[in-house]
Amino acid sequence: MTVCVTVLLSLTIGGLAFAQASKRHEQAVQQKPFGTNDGRPVNLYTLTNANGVEVDTMNYGGIILSIRVPDRKGQFADIVLGHENLDGYIPNPPYIGAIVGRYANRIANGTFTLDGKTYTLPKNDGPNTLHGGTDKTFNKVVWDGEPLKGKAGVTYTYLSKDGDDGFPGNVKVRVTYTLTNDNELVIDYEATTDKATPINLSQHSYFNLAGQGTSDILNHELMLNADRFTPVDKNLIPTGELRPVKGTPLDFTTSTKVGARIDDTYDQMVLGHGYDHNWVITRKGDGLTLAARMYEPTSGRVLEVSTTQPGVQFYTGNFLDGTVTGKQGHVYKHRYGFCLETQHFPDSPNHPDFPSTVLKPGETFRSKTVFKFSTK
Repeated sequence: MTVCVTVLLSLTIGGLAFAQASKRHEQAVQQKPFGTNDGRPVNLYTLTNANGVEVDTMNYGGIILSIRVPDRKGQFADIVLGHENLDGYIPNPPYIGAIVGRYANRIANGTFTLDGKTYTLPKNDGPNTLHGGTDKTFNKVVWDGEPLKGKAGVTYTYLSKDGDDGFPGNVKVRVTYTLTNDNELVIDYEATTDKATPINLSQHSYFNLAGQGTSDILNHELMLNADRFTPVDKNLIPTGELRPVKGTPLDFTTSTKVGARIDDTYDQMVLGHGYDHNWVITRKGDGLTLAARMYEPTSGRVLEVSTTQPGVQFYTGNFLDGTVTGKQGHVYKHRYGFCLETQHFPDSPNHPDFPSTVLKPGETFRSKTVFKFSTK
């Protein structure tokens, strides 16, 4: 099986403000020390394009700290939750801004069987393993970082050793962030292994298109290109069913306010404490397909998500509870950010009918996702 991950954020800005911004900036990447973790240096990389769009990322956890983009009036704001210093991300229980893996999302009962052998993982989400476990998960290790030459970008590499958090195989992972002058933040993920192993990588940024820390996201309007989802049990593990969204609060086939049905008594809304589900993207082939479109009416910002992945997890920050204080002293309260995590389905190693996440020696894990920002 050959699989991969590229995440592409694209921003279109019209009018005079865009033209003026183009004259003020040059495409660049700046590197500066940002602290140490586990005795290793952590660096902050600021990616800037010719239009003044900026992305801050660091080699601890491959975390995206900020994304600064304009609204319909050309006013820039940071639209992802985060912290201003390294200490804010240690620990980082909500996985804010991080690369998550080896296996994004949940694995039931912290166990799976592969090629006749059963593997046991640390349980960190009730009876489940969430986002890879507890120890050497990708969100809490220091990656090697290398700025790209001639581009606003940085490449992170990491070797996840055989047995890390119970997973088999020495897995080499490469993640590249590139900010283009077309206002695209391209995130390329690749991985290889020397033993068969499940792998599912995603990016866990929390967005608020009105500006981070300003409000909840219930007034945002969402369209999901999906007519089915994977319903969950009381432990938020897929039952194996692919259920039609029609007639349920999970039907976003037409644009609907996030908060319109979030407190519905439908069983899936109660179990998920809101939206925390995987949608099955409606696609005609294996290529790049629109998965979601989010619109924030106050700022006019629009986020479109396209991907080659089979699913997208829409999460509405249900477990944000005001205990995290982020940038500019903003307190991240209940539902102050949303995630659109393109990925394979949760618990796929225990569901042979789901698209396979098994990576074998000689294969390369690859995929592509595009986050496109515009205004209206």
